[in-house]
Amino acid sequence: MKNFITFSMLLFIGIVTSNAQSVTGKWYSVDSDTNEKISIIEVYQQNDKIYAKIIELVKEEDKGNLCDQCEGEKQNKPIEGMVILDGLKKDGDEWNGGKITDPENGSIYKCYIELVEKNKLKIRGYIGFSLLGRTEYWFREK
Repeated sequence: MKNFITFSMLLFIGIVTSNAQSVTGKWYSVDSDTNEKISIIEVYQQNDKIYAKIIELVKEEDKGNLCDQCEGEKQNKPIEGMVILDGLKKDGDEWNGGKITDPENGSIYKCYIELVEKNKLKIRGYIGFSLLGRTEYWFREK
């Protein structure tokens, strides 16, 4: 009985810890100038790859906006519901090898993401190699 209780406790701790360390879930992005919440993003795993889609634009005046500068299948599609992070694969502590779409200007960048704190996700978009790019942070939605 004692071994069962110990095993159950270790299993519970393992599950809680692994969920807390996951990049999946709901996150929010902030405006770099005003530090205001601008969107809620769902990061999810499918076939061992990570994807993310914008599930809500927070500001009422942004709702219904289309990605008019996007090309291909995303052109003139609603930003809400759009998959913006596509096909990242696990590589050590980060996920990389995929692309991110900036719906403000339609640009597509190589990217990687990394959980830097339990509730803080680093997103690095770049052209060519990661020194030429921009870093953004998303925060876990509670």
